[in-house]
Amino acid sequence: MSDSKNFILGVYDDEDVLLKAVGKIRGAGIKIDEVYSPFPVHGLDEELGYKRSRLPIAAFMFGALGTTLALVMQIWMLGVDWPMIIGGKNHVALPDFVPVTFELTVLLAAFGMVGTFFVSSDLKPWKKPNLLDIRITDDKHIMAIDLGKNGAMAEDVISSTLKDSGAVEVNNKQVEE
Repeated sequence: MSDSKNFILGVYDDEDVLLKAVGKIRGAGIKIDEVYSPFPVHGLDEELGYKRSRLPIAAFMFGALGTTLALVMQIWMLGVDWPMIIGGKNHVALPDFVPVTFELTVLLAAFGMVGTFFVSSDLKPWKKPNLLDIRITDDKHIMAIDLGKNGAMAEDVISSTLKDSGAVEVNNKQVEE
């Protein structure tokens, strides 16, 4: 047996109205589950109270791993495993290692960020997307409020607060999980 969640969806036409509405809704003590938008809305993360992403930390760590692997690989191959004298240079000539080191650093940082993003966002090829309203992919902004997380507050109070904050329509939606 699958669980289901009940949502109240506030539909907004304009991102500026949406930004002001998020502040009003959170100020009224209503917990917003998520806000869906067809394009990035600057300042929405701060209004929703989201913390800064730790993805840059992961990028740095994967980049450092790429640098380390590139240097170890080149020093081992050209200095220890199969040393060759090329043009009278040293076996381990670090200035010559810069291009390969740079490329491997960028490659591992990029792949690492993509993988980290997929894992942290729970994106899987077999997972069905939770699309509450098809219009979020085109031209509408949707504010989803989970009724289970706002247990003490009545559904009609939340609906009227959404309408007062500028929502052009308010809908109820039940989602199977």
